Amino acid sequence: MMNKETIVEADVNDAEEITSLTKISKAFWGYDDKQIKKWEKDLTMTKDYIIENKVYKITCGNDLKGYYSYIEKEDKVVELDNIFLHPDSIGKGYGSVLMNDFLKKMKKSHFEKIQLYAEPKAEKFYIKFGFKTVSRIKSDIPNRFLPVMELNIK
Repeated sequence: MMNKETIVEADVNDAEEITSLTKISKAFWGYDDKQIKKWEKDLTMTKDYIIENKVYKITCGNDLKGYYSYIEKEDKVVELDNIFLHPDSIGKGYGSVLMNDFLKKMKKSHFEKIQLYAEPKAEKFYIKFGFKTVSRIKSDIPNRFLPVMELNIK
């Protein structure tokens, strides 16, 4: 599976590589180039975003395997904004390593609830970690709805 993977906080110099990984990861789920272009803004990791929020990357050697990021929404609520893996790393345990790292950090924090908007094809991944789907919102693709999920951590 994995060897010597490391999770560290990303810095502004990682923005371009994280953006590239995000786009190829999203395309892995069957979205075409036209749709990826439409989502350009949402799939771009800016230096300002990295400065203003928490972004953690997982690497193995010099290879970026994936990352997650979160945003403090309210006093006791945090949003898991992104969790993406390089397509070559999907199904090899890196997603679970990232999620467990995130949950460990959150359980030690003052936050009481995690919220997220899931990629529909990733809903089962989040359920595996105890998240519950509380609603669904329409996306910009007809007949595609994003699961709105929550997990109480305290």
